[in-house]
Amino acid sequence: MKKLTFATLSCFGFMIFFLSGLLNIDHQYIALGQNETSSNSTITIPTTIAKETQNALINITTQTPEFVTPGPNDLKGWNEMNKQYSSMFSEQSQSLVESFKPNITSTKLGNVPVLDIKPKNWMDNGKILIYVHGGGYTILGANSTLNNSVPMANATGLRVISIDYSLAPSSKWNEITSEVVSVIKALEDNGTSTDNIAMHGDSAGGGLVASSVLKMRDEGIGVPAAIALWSPWADVSGAGDTYSTLKKADPFISEAMVRNMGGAYANISDQKNPYASPVYGNFSKGFSPTLIQVGTKEILLSDSVRLYQALDQANIPVKLDVYEGMPHVFQTTLYNTPESSLAISKTVEFLKKYLNY
Repeated sequence: MKKLTFATLSCFGFMIFFLSGLLNIDHQYIALGQNETSSNSTITIPTTIAKETQNALINITTQTPEFVTPGPNDLKGWNEMNKQYSSMFSEQSQSLVESFKPNITSTKLGNVPVLDIKPKNWMDNGKILIYVHGGGYTILGANSTLNNSVPMANATGLRVISIDYSLAPSSKWNEITSEVVSVIKALEDNGTSTDNIAMHGDSAGGGLVASSVLKMRDEGIGVPAAIALWSPWADVSGAGDTYSTLKKADPFISEAMVRNMGGAYANISDQKNPYASPVYGNFSKGFSPTLIQVGTKEILLSDSVRLYQALDQANIPVKLDVYEGMPHVFQTTLYNTPESSLAISKTVEFLKKYLNY
């Protein structure tokens, strides 16, 4: 398995450190290798997006290093990948943490490890944002994704609880969703009602947020006041139309990645269970107001469209916010571009509306 680049790790919500002014890292936008991903020579750069974003996307397609994921049940392979890149990302996060100066406490809620993150000059308003990180359900954790949770705490002004859930294939979808639900239960036991809780997740984390909310609802716990999903991986079976139609347009995600990561998270027979793939959920019983943000270059675009339609047909307040020419989790992979800044500001507005703060 060859070494991944920072930009490679943007896939499935892996935060990239394109904060060169803060982290002293040159902007590197590198696509995945052709062995497992799309043929990057066919990717077009739209002239309908901001010029600086065009330049970033041009850089994405200039190099194609090989990227090979372990097989679904290769526990050793996933553990090695997670160890290597969690360490690398944790180290790189430190400069960003020093810049934003949050207060971070490592603790447990419901016997699940979490990071309790309070932004600088935080004022307690009783509201909490739960963050569920990406990583294809197989790698990274709360410490190695501080480059997402800390900026969101800063942007929203909210206390953020980042869940350090167990990873596949050591744990499967049913165990992992139960961990997320356990954190919510613990917060309720400590006096925080779901009316004062919102949830945010990117990529695999977005799918996990949606599936966990279904489980919370079904267990009678209640649902959060709002959820914000960035490029959610809502169907680990990979059944959506754009898994085929956009596979040569997506600079980050491949069919092999979907197959291997999805198989690590859920056996084929379980992949359409709503607690593994929330796009198959029954939302008529209620669900949280939902913001879904996605780009038109994403192989996962169908997941967002299908999830939106399912929620809308069930009369759940939902907004599908689609961005021209944007790749997976562009809010971070193309950080500080006009499109990214707009999307983040709209996320904050949505959370403020439904959390009422």
